[in-house]
Amino acid sequence: MNQYVVLVVDDDKDIRDGIEIYLKNEGMKVIKAQDGVEALECLNKHEVHLILLDIMMPRMDGIAATFKIREQRSIPIIILSAKSEDTDKILGLQIGADDYVTKPFNPLELIARVKSQLRRYVTLGPFEGLNKTIDLNGLTIDQAAKEVTLYGEPVKLTPTEYKIVELLMVNAGRVFSISEIYERVWNEPCYNSENTVAVHIRGIREKIEIDRKNPRFLKVVWGIGYKMEK
Repeated sequence: MNQYVVLVVDDDKDIRDGIEIYLKNEGMKVIKAQDGVEALECLNKHEVHLILLDIMMPRMDGIAATFKIREQRSIPIIILSAKSEDTDKILGLQIGADDYVTKPFNPLELIARVKSQLRRYVTLGPFEGLNKTIDLNGLTIDQAAKEVTLYGEPVKLTPTEYKIVELLMVNAGRVFSISEIYERVWNEPCYNSENTVAVHIRGIREKIEIDRKNPRFLKVVWGIGYKMEK
């Protein structure tokens, strides 16, 4: 791929223009939108590899936009949120966003998170070359196709959810701490990221567990972390 295309969605023109400068300095192409409605229109017109999405916007906010985007696309979504929007930030992760950056943000942190998500979306990630099909009593992952099925039915996972499931299924039976999961999936050190991982785990369970109170596949090992049952 010659050039990544990032869609920046924010109702503040100064923020859109500022982010554009940093992304262009990294060799990326930038498309800008001022609300969720405009963002959906851009997605229909352009090939986009990642979305930076503000929460508080007129017409269609970031939560509603994330929900609509996830109906059709698995493009990585990074939420831009103010510290006062923690509840919305968690909701965004629950409905399919992959990561978040809190405003005001450090441009270097933003770029690092963008690059991390793009690496995982465009490449095969840490399991490149394995390309196995693994079945755990009805839960199946096809690494070549990057697909997960449950009793033969497709499971619609976000890119981040897929990477977590892949990590745990390839290493079925092994317990991973929250920090290990974050560092392996996000490809960066884990700093106060427990909630981020927990939200994604909850989202995965909602999609693969028939009885979430008595999970069959994704188990918690209290005080240690998570594992995928063999």
